[in-house]
Amino acid sequence: MPLRIHFTAEDLARTHMAEAPRPLLELNIALRQLQEGSHPTRFGRWRRESFRRLSPGIKQLFDLIPSTGWAVGFLGRSAADSIEEVLDQIRAMPAARIRKDMAVWAGRPHQRPVPAWTRSLGSDKRLMLELTDTAAHVHQHVIAPYQQRIDTLSAADQALRRRQAAHGGLQALLSGLNPRCIKWKPPVLELTMPDGRDDDIHLAGRGLLLIPSVFGAASPVLGEHAEPQPWLTYPVRLNDAELALPPTETARALSTVPNSLTTLLGNTRAIVLWTIAHHPACTTTELARHAGISPASASQHATVLRTAGLTTTTRHHNTALHATTPLGISVLNNAA
Repeated sequence: MPLRIHFTAEDLARTHMAEAPRPLLELNIALRQLQEGSHPTRFGRWRRESFRRLSPGIKQLFDLIPSTGWAVGFLGRSAADSIEEVLDQIRAMPAARIRKDMAVWAGRPHQRPVPAWTRSLGSDKRLMLELTDTAAHVHQHVIAPYQQRIDTLSAADQALRRRQAAHGGLQALLSGLNPRCIKWKPPVLELTMPDGRDDDIHLAGRGLLLIPSVFGAASPVLGEHAEPQPWLTYPVRLNDAELALPPTETARALSTVPNSLTTLLGNTRAIVLWTIAHHPACTTTELARHAGISPASASQHATVLRTAGLTTTTRHHNTALHATTPLGISVLNNAA
């Protein structure tokens, strides 16, 4: 059964769109995606690139923001527009507020035991600062490398949504948020949630804030108790024919491979060239694993790149070892 959000005329009048993804909310969703293995085409390469850059301290954030279930309140409450402002707000949060949030979180139904180290968060200022530094580290390596592309996609999505609202009003906007998971049946918005939650929510005249998300492409996220008004995420997209951004487009946006290189070679072949450059003398099996493709596909793309003079292949016994040529390095440098 779906989750049902009931609108009054006042709720409809106060419903509006956020101009861009919220930094802390997007970080929360990204952390959940990091811990999952689903949607490999969309997020597989981003996960591999991110884990190579992250420190072991990220486990603390995984404890507080698990892949499913409840996240601790103070790591999801801020509506600030920049990650720097978000982190400053968390650092300045009163200890009593932290203890209250931790008590509420510990009382939630958890799929795994509440970690013992979290009991000190409301009393140990040093631990809280370390946690905030870890959040800054994660944002720097998980979202910041792709921020420009995320901003570009969000701006394009906003233009699309404004056109929808201009031609069909709020009804068209709500109907087109995410037809796979969000259905508008006036005056009720029905949500299919990952946990199968079945409930009725009344906005009580507060309206709903609609927040775009690149990482929340699969399922909506709802902040029903948020102040000053509840919010709901929806996936960014670029045209009316899509339900969400295509998985390959998301993978391209969340890749360190330059756009100009993917335009020249195609997405997969650009990734293969980029991977060979960053893993010189890799075998075909290693190339396939790092690039997130099958060994047969890796071999095929490596052959095309070798024929074009961008890579070389040497043999060690029965193993092929791949490396970039000076021309390949030049192409990569110019693209970057």
